[in-house]
Amino acid sequence: MPTHFNIVLVRVDNRLVHGQLLEAWIPRLGAECLIIANDEVAVDIFRETVIRMAVPKEIEVNIFGVEEFAKTHQFERGQGIKTIVLFSNITDALRAFQQGFRFIKLNVGNIFSDDSVLCCSRSVYLGQKDIDEIGVLIKEEVSVELRGLPKDKSLDFRELVKAGVS
Repeated sequence: MPTHFNIVLVRVDNRLVHGQLLEAWIPRLGAECLIIANDEVAVDIFRETVIRMAVPKEIEVNIFGVEEFAKTHQFERGQGIKTIVLFSNITDALRAFQQGFRFIKLNVGNIFSDDSVLCCSRSVYLGQKDIDEIGVLIKEEVSVELRGLPKDKSLDFRELVKAGVS
């Protein structure tokens, strides 16, 4: 495993690895590595195996629990292997941030909340907890964008809340 990761995207997507990531984000960003920070996947050999099988063999895949990841990795840009970090929900991204993985931008691509109070797009439905946690990240000066695909217009979360998207 390389010692330096050049983090090109930190993303929340409840699907983790799927077609949009494999066919759009990885090629656009030239990513050579995926880091999945998810407590459930980290202890589920079946889910880990399915993810590894879905990812092209030339892409390195690293899977960690959220706390383990946050304590052993720093947000770095520049030199190193181009890496996408994936979380399945806002809570895990915030946990990682609070435990030391201090990213500066968060991409929210796909998330559905059972208690949705804010519909931001066809693929982003946030509950009050999600909104509150994004608010914590924004107060820490993290830029939070909503964007499913690289070609989509980036929507700043602060602007969506001001506009009262529902």
